[in-house]
Amino acid sequence: MKKPLLFLVAFATISASAQTTVTVTTGPGNAQQTWYNLTTDAVTSAALAEWDLAFEINGGFNAGILANTQKGMQVFQAPYSVADWSAVDTTGMTAGWTVLHNSDKDWSLGALNSDVDLDNYNLGWGIYNTVTHVVAGDSIFVLRLTNGDVKKLRIDALSAGTYNFTYANMDGSDEQVHAVAKANYVGKNYAYWSMATNSALDREPAAADWDLLFGKYITDIGQWYGVTGVLHNKGVQVVQVGGTLPADATMDWTAFDTTISAIGYDWKAFDMNIFQYVVDDSLTYFVKDVPGNLWKVIFTGFGGSTTGDITFTKELLSATGVDEATVAKTFLIYPNPAQEGIVSVVIDATNSTGNLTVIDLNGKVVRQEVLSGLNGLSTRTFDISGLAAGIYTMQFASNSASMFSRLIVR
Repeated sequence: MKKPLLFLVAFATISASAQTTVTVTTGPGNAQQTWYNLTTDAVTSAALAEWDLAFEINGGFNAGILANTQKGMQVFQAPYSVADWSAVDTTGMTAGWTVLHNSDKDWSLGALNSDVDLDNYNLGWGIYNTVTHVVAGDSIFVLRLTNGDVKKLRIDALSAGTYNFTYANMDGSDEQVHAVAKANYVGKNYAYWSMATNSALDREPAAADWDLLFGKYITDIGQWYGVTGVLHNKGVQVVQVGGTLPADATMDWTAFDTTISAIGYDWKAFDMNIFQYVVDDSLTYFVKDVPGNLWKVIFTGFGGSTTGDITFTKELLSATGVDEATVAKTFLIYPNPAQEGIVSVVIDATNSTGNLTVIDLNGKVVRQEVLSGLNGLSTRTFDISGLAAGIYTMQFASNSASMFSRLIVR
């Protein structure tokens, strides 16, 4: 579960855009998975129920394999070795076998990777051979499909960039031997497989083309439970902000969360009194997208299973520049509005020194300070003692950038 950072921030940058409202749908019954691009608003949707297995394409050494438990399929770790393939049965399956789930923390930890131990080259479903560079399958899994059918499954190998796998009915009938080649899905996170059609599915956009995935997933809330929410792409980072910010608080900008459920599902709750979902709109999410742009996202509505609509506002706070080595990208002041005393200023810049200036409504410079040694997201304090209540402009100016933000003093 994500850990919220308890502060509220006023945010402004030179490249900040107008706030826009977006609705992304997962369809009635939340029956779709929907990939969304924050920059382009591009949406790709596909039926949640159409796939059973997903094979990681760009996961490096991890070789994650997901199972579609969010549609109701169950996955069991069978207490058999691959040599016992013909002898596998379901005795004891519901009583003592381990039930497996995809991680909601890391895309590479699928249900079939639950026993992963990379220090010993164990990927959960097979062992990596450091001489041959082949991952040889060493596990058997049993799947109970949503139609009630029960299948046994083994991943035979990952060799030369191709996943080889076998599944069959428990009595050995209808045995299917198939392969999925990574080369057919270059640029994707996963290639998908349908046991209903015994065929591969190319259903998600290129990894570079999406930031957020809306839909159902399974999470551990004391027991494994299906929820509808938002997961984020590999490479995306999130900070969750909520509550109020003490005047002397320091924001930890190293706390960006790469956990894929950092946004998750609990920005909403079902109110039994009014029998509908209520969104906690005091929560703000700062999202670094795939290209590195920084967005402010606030959820404002959820249609539940009736529509599957998820509504939020987004605001571009900083965009990646042509020369990111010298261009400052982010400029924050908090608390804002501020009482007389100290405010904190956050500037995202690299190899930069500049002047921080406060200007009143008459255009008069009322306070100025030189900031040096800025590198990345840097927090500095600034004394506004003695400033009369009112509205001011705070400017950060260097040789490569000039950014403005409004400062309110009460």
